[in-house]
Amino acid sequence: MSTPPADPHAPQDAQDPLSRERAHLGSSRAALRAMREDVENLDITDVTANWVNAAVLQHQIDERIKALADLSHTPLFFGRLDYLHAPGADKAEGAEGERFYIGRRHVHDAEGDPMVIDWRAPVSQPFYRASKKDPMDVGLRRRFGYTSGDLTAYEDEHLSDPSEAAATSKLLQQEIERPRVGPMRDIVATIQPEQDEIVRSGLTGSVCVQGGPGTGKTAVGLHRVAYLLYAHRERLARTGTLVIGPNKSFMHYIEQVLPALGELEVKQATVDDLVAHVEVRGTDDATAAVVKGDARMAEVLRRAVRSHVTLPTEGVVVVRGSRRWRVPAYELETIVGELLDRDIRYGAAREALPQRIAHAVLVQMERSGEAPDDRVQDAVARNTAVKAAVKAIWPPVDPAKLVLRLLTDADFLAVHADGILDEDEQKEILWSKPVRSVKSAKWSPADAVLIDEATDLVQRTHSLGHVVLDEAQDLSPMQYRAVGRRCTTGSATVLGDLAQGTTPWATRSWDEALAHLGKGDAVIEELTAGFRVPTDVITYASRLLPHIAPGLTPVASVRENPGFFEVRPTTADEQVVDACEELLRNEGSIGLIAADARIPALTEALTAAGLTYLGPGEETTAQTRLTLVPASLAKGLEYDYVVLDEPQAVVDGEPDERTGLRRLYVALTRAVSGLTVTHAAPLPQQLS
Repeated sequence: MSTPPADPHAPQDAQDPLSRERAHLGSSRAALRAMREDVENLDITDVTANWVNAAVLQHQIDERIKALADLSHTPLFFGRLDYLHAPGADKAEGAEGERFYIGRRHVHDAEGDPMVIDWRAPVSQPFYRASKKDPMDVGLRRRFGYTSGDLTAYEDEHLSDPSEAAATSKLLQQEIERPRVGPMRDIVATIQPEQDEIVRSGLTGSVCVQGGPGTGKTAVGLHRVAYLLYAHRERLARTGTLVIGPNKSFMHYIEQVLPALGELEVKQATVDDLVAHVEVRGTDDATAAVVKGDARMAEVLRRAVRSHVTLPTEGVVVVRGSRRWRVPAYELETIVGELLDRDIRYGAAREALPQRIAHAVLVQMERSGEAPDDRVQDAVARNTAVKAAVKAIWPPVDPAKLVLRLLTDADFLAVHADGILDEDEQKEILWSKPVRSVKSAKWSPADAVLIDEATDLVQRTHSLGHVVLDEAQDLSPMQYRAVGRRCTTGSATVLGDLAQGTTPWATRSWDEALAHLGKGDAVIEELTAGFRVPTDVITYASRLLPHIAPGLTPVASVRENPGFFEVRPTTADEQVVDACEELLRNEGSIGLIAADARIPALTEALTAAGLTYLGPGEETTAQTRLTLVPASLAKGLEYDYVVLDEPQAVVDGEPDERTGLRRLYVALTRAVSGLTVTHAAPLPQQLS
């Protein structure tokens, strides 16, 4: 293994490997600029039939130009593979191997020859998977080190040389531990074999990834989307992709990962965004939220929707010209019964009913010697008498009004929840005050999910080609159903950690969660190697695991650097600020995490000390590197250094001890390089 001095001003000697690699980087950047200019110079004036086609084509061109942007501080390639033989050649023939530079996107020269290979291409896979035991026909794997976009070092592994012992990559460790300011970065240069296996799994199957703090599950999910778009671009361009996260702060934190990989079309949303049929202005207590989030509510809603169907007691008389055609009540009842038995969506059945009635009329016409066609059937279906019958038998249902009635009409709820919810559960979800209308109602997040379920019972929800669901352990069964509706004909990647479930309805097992999602056949993978959290920090946090997730495998840090860790007793908020100031002397981002109730006091202390700070989700800069984070919003975020204020207050801020300890586990595991725990009150006994 060789690592030359990291000198950006090394002499450009033709025999100097580092100089040659820098020259290739320069040539590759020039080639990428040429590719972008070629697209910018396209003239589409005479190639489209109309202005609509021209607008669509121009949009595609604009997106292509964005995808070809050269990000100056992002390495264009990060590795190199020297194959022993040409890919696909017979090794016995001794065909000379090829050299490939592995990077974030494909780059070719003016002749079309590749200068950088996309990391997702099959030929790039050995960069992540090859080893001494299985070199995958790779003679040499080279990793590159960068400083602010400049290539400064390289490191070689001769995989086919038995005399060279396997060793941990120093550059790999440096990249993992590199200080972070700004949004989440991609991990394309540091993907590990077990992560790569998940990233490259097929589109048709769903995957659930259980991973503790720092195992890279979020990054794996995002890179899986990027890989699937590369391998199945045409199909996913038609069906769409979606990344779902727990809150706006988290979504803002991860939003730059996919664009950095050249993927600009992936939509991002929270579950609340998906079900935003009404304005959410209210909240539920924990007990009511648990009942509303229970999967049994789906059957209550189904019963309530179907209750609007009324079996006919009178026939329908259709007048056409001088003829009158009568469909008797018993025949209408048969038609309605058949539609109910098919259990299709309420709205689809309602649309089918007038056509079924019209068909019954056409049968009578044919028996009388007439020869009606489809136009006649459509006309009969639009007949006033038929419309009136449909309205009486199968009236339209407004999902929000239906849910409002269930939550405000005790008798209506009792009828449809009979045998499903007991009396106490029904009382928990009933609103104490009457509400005049849907608009005036103070809907809660759980209510919005119920309306989404009812909406799907009436009209089918559009399904996407692939959905990534992150921090999934916090979803209720009804929320899982809401997400599952968005990928009924597609696949899903589910990411989470059972130990970090901090809602009263948190997932108890992935098998149960996947069943609610409609992906019971998903493969469950577990990531246990920790790349982000230092050894001393994860060891301390893992003391909580027996109390919050017994039986779950603790994360084992693979970091050689044990990290900085300190537990510091304090007597005043000013000492918490002092801890932040000490950590700000280091390079990188700082997170001050505290119980939500402690945020006002710490805000005052930071302001008095003249320290500028950001809120969670706001992008850190070189000038402002400190973020004040309520513990309730810390999930999924990471900082180089963390000051965790008053662990017992974090626990006490939750409705029960187990949820509080899980919230504390999340807060303890946000640090990449160091953690300072400050406390005036005694620490939770579980940390002793």
